[in-house]
Amino acid sequence: MPIIEFNDEYFMREALKEAKAAFEDGEVPIGAVIVANGRVIAKAHNLTERLTDVTAHAEMQVFTSAENYIGGKYLQDCTLFVTLEPCVMCAGASYWTQIGKIVYGAKDEKRGFSIYGNNFFHPKTTIKGGVLEKECAELLTAFFKTKR
Repeated sequence: MPIIEFNDEYFMREALKEAKAAFEDGEVPIGAVIVANGRVIAKAHNLTERLTDVTAHAEMQVFTSAENYIGGKYLQDCTLFVTLEPCVMCAGASYWTQIGKIVYGAKDEKRGFSIYGNNFFHPKTTIKGGVLEKECAELLTAFFKTKR
């Protein structure tokens, strides 16, 4: 029986599964999972079209789900894995959750937080980008090719 290594790539693949579900639903294919103690406690993808809500980003959905799971609003001991660099809105929301770590896949050159600096995050939050970047970016590119 193969040994499964639960590392950043493993959990980003879980977020990619959510992004693919969004793609199939006609949503911009961004997926997110939140991990605590080496286990996925919440997963979500963009729902902006289905909910007719511009704030229904994958991160916003997964924050709510994780907070409901743990029974509190702070996620200090959790890691967010998201397939695209968070926008300013989602980065700001992450501040209020006090999430411990954010790992993202593809960089968002147009709307990502890094355009404006790192000051959106809680001081104790660590950020890591570029995990499975190619796979995450390819899914987004494929989606937008179907729209143009």
